[in-house]
Amino acid sequence: MSEKVTQLIEDVKSLTVLELSELVEALEEEFGVSAAAPVAAVAAAPAAGGEAAAAEEKSDFDVVLTSAGSSKINVIKVVREITGLGLKEAKELVDGAPKAVKEGVESDEANQIKEKLEEAGASVELK
Repeated sequence: MSEKVTQLIEDVKSLTVLELSELVEALEEEFGVSAAAPVAAVAAAPAAGGEAAAAEEKSDFDVVLTSAGSSKINVIKVVREITGLGLKEAKELVDGAPKAVKEGVESDEANQIKEKLEEAGASVELK
């Protein structure tokens, strides 16, 4: 990989979630594309016996929307805010529940996302 690409990757790693969302929106506008990709299937659970140990050591979580509940519009708004997706993509994600909203996020951020979605009326799991 070139030094320029490596530096760019390091710069992106240092961005906050909000800054990253703004970057994605700016790139979408600049190039007329959508960064929405199909949400990957949730990883299989660890084998029995190792599950408790994995839960204690786990630092990255997947925030999975299990149900939109009765306030589907509010949930779509929150999903758009969290992911930076367009209206259509956010609606598809909510309609396709259970689906991962965010994958590989730290514990604190995962709990904040879960709290926002639950306030909007959704059912959420951290995996």
